[in-house]
Formats: sequence, C-alpha cells, structure tokens
Amino acid sequence: MNIIDLRSDTVTHPTPEMREAMARAEVGDDVFGDDPTVNRLQELAAQKMGKEAGLLVCSGTMGNLIGVLAHCQRGEEAIMGDKAHTFLFEQGGVSALGGVFPHTIPNQADGTLKFEDIEGAIRGEDVHFPVSRLVILENTHNRCGGVVLTAEYTRQVAALAHKHNLRLHLDGARIFNASAAQGVNVKELSEPADSITFCLSKALCAPVGSVLCGTQDFIYRARRIRKQLGGGMRQAGVLAAAGIIAIEKMSIRLHEDHTRARRLAEGLAGLKGFSLDFGMPPSNIVFVTMDPFVKSTAKEAADILDREGIKVGVVGEHRFRLVTHYWIDDRAVEKTLAAFSGLSRA
Repeated sequence: MNIIDLRSDTVTHPTPEMREAMARAEVGDDVFGDDPTVNRLQELAAQKMGKEAGLLVCSGTMGNLIGVLAHCQRGEEAIMGDKAHTFLFEQGGVSALGGVFPHTIPNQADGTLKFEDIEGAIRGEDVHFPVSRLVILENTHNRCGGVVLTAEYTRQVAALAHKHNLRLHLDGARIFNASAAQGVNVKELSEPADSITFCLSKALCAPVGSVLCGTQDFIYRARRIRKQLGGGMRQAGVLAAAGIIAIEKMSIRLHEDHTRARRLAEGLAGLKGFSLDFGMPPSNIVFVTMDPFVKSTAKEAADILDREGIKVGVVGEHRFRLVTHYWIDDRAVEKTLAAFSGLSRA
C-alpha cells in the first residue's frame, strides 16, 4: 500500500538526486572545519539569508537552542510568543540547559507579537528582574496555522529590539515556505534578524539538519556551543550534500505544496462535520476540527484513516493538523478528501 503521510513535512524522504549526491559527497572532518561540502552548504545558507556565516546543526530545535545560548547568558531572558515552537515543543531546553528565562506574550492570530506587548515585556534596570536580552519570532508560524510574517513587520520588531539593546532571533524553520507564500526573496524575510535557524529536513526534503546563520562572531560562539551540546559532526558532508540540493532546488517548488494545501482545505471545508480552524492556509499547514456531532474522536478517526493508508496528525480531541510536502501529489489529496468524506457520513 502507498502510504499518504500528512502528519508533518518532517516525514519527507530525500529525493533520488539527493541520495546520489550523498553517495558521492566529498567529505572531511567538520569539527576541524575541513569538510568541503559542509563548508559549501554553510556559505550558501549564509548568502541566502543575508548573513556573514552559517553553521550546520542536527535539527531546528538544536539551532534555536544554540541561537538563544549564543545571545543570552544564564539568568537573562528571551521574549517569545505563547504559541512559539521554542516555548511549546523544545522541552524547555533554553531553561534546562542554558538557564535562560522564557518571557511569553500572546501570539496574535496572524502569528505576530504586538509591538506594545514586546515593549511592555522588556525589563527596566531593576535588581529584582532578569535582564531582557532577546526577542524570538517564528516564520512561518506553526501553531498559528502556517501564517507568514512580512519583511516589514520583522524589520519593525528588529528596530524595536535594537532600540532597547536586545537582539532578534528568527525561528525560520519554514522560512522558504514564507518566501514562496509572499513571492519575495527569502533574504528580505531573514535579513532584519540578528540570527536565523532554518530547516533542511522539512519541506526541503533533506534527511537531516538545519542551518543557523548570523555574524562571524555569533557563529564562532555558536560553534563552541554546538560542540558542548554534542552536536559536532565529523564527515557530515554526506548530509550537507542533500542540504545543498534542498536549498538550490527544493526551495523553488514550494508553491506546489501550498496549492495542494489549499485544495485539501477547500475540500475539507465542504464536508459536513468539518471546519477549518484558520481559514484557507497561507502555506502548507492545514488545521481542521470535527464538529461535535461526528461521533468519533480525532484519534479514532486517525486510526480509521491509517487503515486506509492515510496518516494524519492529531493535535486535540477533535482536531487534526495536515501538512503537504513533496511526496503528497494531487492524487493523494483527492484520496484523503474521499476518506474524510467517509468519516463525515459515518
């Protein structure tokens, strides 16, 4: 049975071209800094993001953690949204491993943080308070429905942070999706931030890895922290080879995933018993909720779908998250809609 896996774009497999490139990748020892393929990937990533340097890391979670630790000292704080991935889904690593305090403020429906909320969260000079050091934004924003932040908004937040001597880190796990959704160069979205992490292993299809980008000094500190966390890799060129293809080729086809996400959302919205949580998806993430009269829970419905070869993400008692990616074609979308239609009639 051909499996249709909509749980996340993290389930993507490397393309045949990636596998071939991995097999013939020129490698060295990346901890010593002499893996030529890793070096090429890092230079490419930095150039794309408008930064001086890049650092290959194992995951987006590691990239965000290193980014926070490179900006903040123990006892300082990072201001972030209450729906931020760093706050919700990274096991509190910034606190557990870095002693950094997460100061959360409300995410708006469009994924933004209000300027007045950011400014109100910045601590004054008081011995009782931790020092505010960092603001974190997320683009696209996962738990706000894959919404995208504009370059202008990011510039304004950066200016506000810098006015108070704070830095801005961008969790850009799906920044290329944000670029595709807005039809703007990815550099416009990333350049205002002092640092950015983006994933190679989501919609870009590489098997492993993210890249953290920033200034030369920032990446020097980040490299030391990566080693401290056990993230120093050796012949990592076999991974970087796939990452290069991810950036150069897979990043320019993401509009196809967005089109299929909209088709999926339109179909689900037309079914009795299902409603879209955030309206039409701006990128590749669809959140949908079953109405109370549908007898099964989301988990029970997911089990039924699984038996038909369709895997979906369950994110609440009656709520699903569906994510389109390279391995979801038009036929997979139509089969998924047919299966949900069966649930609607049950």
